[in-house]
Amino acid sequence: MSEPYDSRFTLPSIDDAPSTESGVILLGLDAERLLAGVGLARLADEPALVALAVDQARHEALDLGLDALVEAGIVRWRAVRPVIEAGPEMTAAGSLRREWEHATARVTATVTGLGPASVACLAACWLRRDDVEEFAARRRTPENGSDTQDVLSRVFAD
Repeated sequence: MSEPYDSRFTLPSIDDAPSTESGVILLGLDAERLLAGVGLARLADEPALVALAVDQARHEALDLGLDALVEAGIVRWRAVRPVIEAGPEMTAAGSLRREWEHATARVTATVTGLGPASVACLAACWLRRDDVEEFAARRRTPENGSDTQDVLSRVFAD
């Protein structure tokens, strides 16, 4: 008689990078939070954008609410997704942690100038791209018909 399947949570490999475990956590977030993370990471990864945002916040011209972060994340995601998609083909690993490693390698190989937060958030969006695309399609942004033109989107403009 065979042993029953052990469904207990397995601990991460001691050889996995801490960023891999962070990635596993990110993959559990919903599309809205992933896109907000992309929006915030875009700002936090670039010192010039941080300085500009601080200056605009000082003059009360910057909204860092969730809606603004999500909007900025959608704009950024739509700008880089085709670049990531054109990246090197990678075989499916079968393991969530290996898939994470492949996704971060793909993002860093295709999009230049990213800090660690952007790499992580964009890799999570890449692995969850169907959910992210579905959420972004339902969301009204300036690109798809929203009347809002907040300062944050202008800060993130390429």
